[in-house]
Amino acid sequence: MHRVEQVMGFPVSLRVDDAHVDAEAADAVFAWLREVDARFSPFKADSEVCRLDRGEIARRDVSADLGEVLGLCEEYRAATGGAFDVRLPGRGLDPCAVVKGWSVQRAAESLRAAGARRFVLNAGGDVVAGGGPWRVGVRHPERADKVCTVAELTDGAIATSARYERGDHIIDGRTGRPATGLLSLSVVASSLTVADTVATAAFAMGAEGVDWAASRAGCEVFAVDAERRVLRTEGFPVAGAEARAA
Repeated sequence: MHRVEQVMGFPVSLRVDDAHVDAEAADAVFAWLREVDARFSPFKADSEVCRLDRGEIARRDVSADLGEVLGLCEEYRAATGGAFDVRLPGRGLDPCAVVKGWSVQRAAESLRAAGARRFVLNAGGDVVAGGGPWRVGVRHPERADKVCTVAELTDGAIATSARYERGDHIIDGRTGRPATGLLSLSVVASSLTVADTVATAAFAMGAEGVDWAASRAGCEVFAVDAERRVLRTEGFPVAGAEARAA
């Protein structure tokens, strides 16, 4: 089974190789992601996030799901000394950096609950996979037609934060200025919730974020800094011949 839909402003592709998993499992994945977009988008005036930001609902009254997301936002704000912050001065509440990975991981868990064992769920280049090995290319930060490495996943996730799609859009909350110390940073972890949030938080920290991400439990890192140096943790699962040569 293979399906692609545009959700939350990016393409989401799903591949399931288990013949016994029916289309209803895929329907549930995309229905959940559309629900998340409606509830948590900072760009939809009637979303729960926007209503909270406007003070129409109190923090204590938010849904359990949004409460979980906001808890993760605060955890990473504290862990990065404020570099990762979803409440930047002059901007509205924007938890998208957590919501994406968190929601796609939830979708993957629903697939497993439906009996899927071999699958790939790719949300705008961030991937959660099961039943591998699967090979996932990491785009070169300066050449759209090239990859700078290929990761091999069995059961896990990979996320990349970079400047190539949206420019200098990740802000260092400590300074209020764009984070420019890195060109790209990829994190492999057991869940996309962790991989995506750590990747964004580390990118916001700049060059120091590489060591910070590498110190997080269960995280492996591949990064290209502003000087175009490649930095990679020993356990980053590089695929095939590249791995044997490392």
